[in-house]
This record gives sequence, structure tokens and C-alpha cells, in this order.
Amino acid sequence: MSALQPSIKTLQPINNIKKIVVIGPESTGKSTLSEALATALQTVWVREYAVEYLDGLSRAYKERDLLEIAKGQIGSEDAAMTQANKYLVCDTDLNVLKVWSEHKYGRCNKWILEQIAARRYDLYLLTAPDIPWAYHPQREHPDAEMRAYFYRVYKDIVAESGVPWVAVSGSHEKRLQEAIAAVGV
Repeated sequence: MSALQPSIKTLQPINNIKKIVVIGPESTGKSTLSEALATALQTVWVREYAVEYLDGLSRAYKERDLLEIAKGQIGSEDAAMTQANKYLVCDTDLNVLKVWSEHKYGRCNKWILEQIAARRYDLYLLTAPDIPWAYHPQREHPDAEMRAYFYRVYKDIVAESGVPWVAVSGSHEKRLQEAIAAVGV
């Protein structure tokens, strides 16, 4: 089991719903863990809106698309709050768009940054890049060096967030058990 970083206290709910974000580099099992954790917690999960948005594009995405993705992610999250049962599991948050935007374009839209500062979460689950990279047409960085780089970037974000966080690694089942332990159920 991974060590808790920083030590996890009892999660304090936001609007009586505890919001859990699964964050990490591409192809590290975020969606798989989000869905499994939501099932274990008998609640709903918020899919990564970027996947749906990019699947609907008939062209390569552009910087302006990141703002639309951010709005869609927030809208999906807010809508799911009404269906959540004590917990809401989010497959990524706007920090992912910030990292992507800064990496690809050297900057991030001000509105996205403002939303990151304003939105609150109760727990981050950081997925390690220790499972094989799986091809998907939307994924851009299969090499181990870039996966490790992005892991360090996300680790810095969660470590500096002031929100409890846990790094999860290993098999999908091990990750789920670590996530359940972190939530404290």
C-alpha cells in the first residue's frame, strides 16, 4: 500500500459530497480507476470531457478548444453533483488542461486558471505511470521519459494544492484498494 502524502485526515465534504479527483499522465488508468472507485462507493463518476469533445472534432484540436473542454468538464462535474451519493469521483480536473496547455502552447487561458483557484476538492489520487501505455488516437506521449515528466508535474500540483493526496500504483486492483483505503471506507 502506498504511503499517504500528506497524511490523510477524514475527508471534509463540500456540499455534503466528498469530491475525489483521479489525476495523472496519459494512459495511467485514470478512467478505469474512476469508474471502479465510483462503483465501490456506490456513486457516479465524471468522465474526462476532453475524450468526448475531441472524438467529436473533425480536425486537430487547437488552443481555443481547451477552453471549451474546461467548460464542458466543469458542467459535467456540476451536473453529476446532483446525482452523487456522498462521493463524486472525477476523472481529471482542470489542472490537466493547465498542464497540457502550458506544455503545448506555453500558456494557459486565464479563465481556466481562475476556475482552478475557485474549485475545491477533498482528495487527489495520483496515478503512477507504471502500467503499460495503451494506444489511443488522442494520446500524444507514449515514451517513458515524458510519462515520468508529466507524473512529476502532477505530483508537484497535488503536493502544493493543500488537498490530501495519495499516489496509487501497481495493478488496477491494487490501485482500487489503495484508493478505497485513502477515502477511508
